[in-house]
Amino acid sequence: MTASTTTPDTTTRKWLGPDGLLNTKYHKQALWLYLFVVIAHWVEHIAQAAQIYVFDWPVPKAGGALGLAFPWLVKSEWLHYGFAVVMMVAFIILRHGFVGRAKTWWMVALWIQVWHHFEHFLLLMQAVTGANLLGKPVPTSIAQLVFPRVELHLLYNAIVFAPMVVAMVYHMRPNATERTQMRCNCVKPVLVS
Repeated sequence: MTASTTTPDTTTRKWLGPDGLLNTKYHKQALWLYLFVVIAHWVEHIAQAAQIYVFDWPVPKAGGALGLAFPWLVKSEWLHYGFAVVMMVAFIILRHGFVGRAKTWWMVALWIQVWHHFEHFLLLMQAVTGANLLGKPVPTSIAQLVFPRVELHLLYNAIVFAPMVVAMVYHMRPNATERTQMRCNCVKPVLVS
């Protein structure tokens, strides 16, 4: 009796985990989609900062691009917390596709995002309960005790984004050892003649 091995097709393969489709066959597409979402979020924060520092708008009026059309968005702790969760979950789900130097940088970004998520969770709990940190008049994160909120979120997004980009660059340009360890199709195989 001979044993046959077959590769399961995409209808029976799982999506998550080290061998999941999001970390193998569709890793590159998932990374590009995630990068698009993160950049769109960046645009909102940069637009808000420009409204404050370039156009001299008062902070309560500066809402970024979407905040101008939907002012409640800027004040919604649920929205900010939800985005922090989405970012953290995406970092966790997509981490299995990384190896070597890229994985190291991806994990740095993930752990910074874990803290960023905690800060948003703290803000959300204050908004829900009405009990603000140290009796402040508005929900306040720990780092916000030192930095103003607009600047703090620009900083958080920068220190999450920078290692994320480094990870993606290393991932798309692996060295020879990393290339042999990769399970995704993010880079074309080297043809040896």
